[in-house]
Amino acid sequence: MSVVPAQAMPGMPKSGASAGEAGGAVPRPADGVPAPLAAPAPLAASARLLPALVAVYRAQLSRARVARIPLLFVATFQSVGIMVLMRGVVDEGGGAARSVVAGSSVLVVAFVALNLLAQYFGQLRASGGLDHYATLPVPPAAVVLGAAAAYASFTVPGTAVTAVVGSVLFQLPLGHLWVLAAVIPLSGAALAGLGAALGLLAPRQELATLLGQLGMSAALLLGVLPAARMPEVVSYARDLLPSTYGVEALARSFDGQPDWLAVCADLGVCAGVAVVSLAAATWAYRRAAVR
Repeated sequence: MSVVPAQAMPGMPKSGASAGEAGGAVPRPADGVPAPLAAPAPLAASARLLPALVAVYRAQLSRARVARIPLLFVATFQSVGIMVLMRGVVDEGGGAARSVVAGSSVLVVAFVALNLLAQYFGQLRASGGLDHYATLPVPPAAVVLGAAAAYASFTVPGTAVTAVVGSVLFQLPLGHLWVLAAVIPLSGAALAGLGAALGLLAPRQELATLLGQLGMSAALLLGVLPAARMPEVVSYARDLLPSTYGVEALARSFDGQPDWLAVCADLGVCAGVAVVSLAAATWAYRRAAVR
């Protein structure tokens, strides 16, 4: 058996050469100092608000698609039933009738955007679902706005049906129902922000459900009942409810010659309340996500 020297084997270092120089694992410049390591790759930048908002909105719509029909039916049936009951004690065509129809229409928005959204965020916090969103490069405002917009979108058919049925039931004009195109998104944003904040700030899921139910009850009592027949103390609480200004704008549109300046003023106040409530919901989301 012949013995082959190690220096003669291919790939082996020659005599006097180090293993590192032969293998090329550690490159060294002429002066013998190791070359610096490459800088780590930068992390992915956070997504922009608008694309992230659209993505969250579409995800929420897909998630709740199965429950859309029951939600719309329950919310619409509840509001139409209230109008039928009030028809026995409220005369048609008067100011009280306008308040009942406008309040019942916005109540559909309150049922979905306030009550159900408070329950959703309460369940999301209790189950640890906020951790999933916290790991994504999505702005907190996109999560809140996307979920709020998705839940508010469910209210459009029910609100329109309730307004039409109420107008026929109480003999109110139908010519200005296009105001719903502004009332639904503004009232929905204001109530959705409030519902999200209640769900995120509640320490327990059951308390979030309770707060959502109480908020919807307040929208029912303070929005549907005519303001002229309420005690003065209760009227102050009515002014604090975000949906009140959407109710007032819709009720004014049932007049024969609406005061459009007053309608725009009510819608402007509703928009301002929506901005404040959504900002509060975003702050509540940041607070809950870090705990």
